[in-house]
Amino acid sequence: MPLGPPIYHVDAFAEKPFSGNPAAVCLLPAPKEPAWMQAVAREMNLSETAFVSPQSDGWDLRWFTPKAEVDLCGHATLASAHVLWDEGKLPAGQPARFQTRSGLLTASRRGDLVELDFPASPPGPAPEPQGLSWALGTKPSVIAKYRLGDYLLEYGLEAEVRALAPDFGQLAKIECRGVVATARAGGTFDYVCRFFAPRVGVPEDPVTGSAQCGLAPWWGKKLGKTEMTGFQASERGGIVRVRLYRDRVGIAGGAVTVAKGHLLT
Repeated sequence: MPLGPPIYHVDAFAEKPFSGNPAAVCLLPAPKEPAWMQAVAREMNLSETAFVSPQSDGWDLRWFTPKAEVDLCGHATLASAHVLWDEGKLPAGQPARFQTRSGLLTASRRGDLVELDFPASPPGPAPEPQGLSWALGTKPSVIAKYRLGDYLLEYGLEAEVRALAPDFGQLAKIECRGVVATARAGGTFDYVCRFFAPRVGVPEDPVTGSAQCGLAPWWGKKLGKTEMTGFQASERGGIVRVRLYRDRVGIAGGAVTVAKGHLLT
């Protein structure tokens, strides 16, 4: 049987295998039909599967959850850049340029880390959608909303964020891609967060790069900082290093390839 396109399983925002957020990265010689990409993402059954194909000025990049194509994904972008460098598809010192549904995104090597250059998306005040606090089991102190539609919920204590046990069936009824819960952290980190997106097939995302587009300006303003370290307090957990410059957010983390092979179709 002839081999199909190569596919890689990468742990992003991770410094060792089996940590951070897993993504599948499929390298294609040319773009494929969305229905085929969605079927592959459903088969991989990870929070995101990325599809990368060459363009004249970089790479085309699309992201799919098991249920839907999404407009922005950080950890699968980081994983895609890691694969391109690791597999020799891109010179080590050359930034990765991705054309996406969110415009041009770039990734660069920064020591042992990969840093994404993403647009800042400062959340603005928003009314609470019906059923949100009930689905989460507790009421946040502040509610805001990203331009892409995610909700940001700030809690007064780190322990409240860590203790959240959402009703995912009820949370999936909220009309948004996902919900970010966050609080100021003590000790090593500036803030903690969690990300829930059951509406698009991701009950809880282990580490969410795209959420930092709002978390970085949100906490940067509150803490008076342009460089911060956040911790996503999921079961796997992950550290995200962010920096603010102009209207952009640098989002940095490690990546480890844990498996690679070929699709057979």
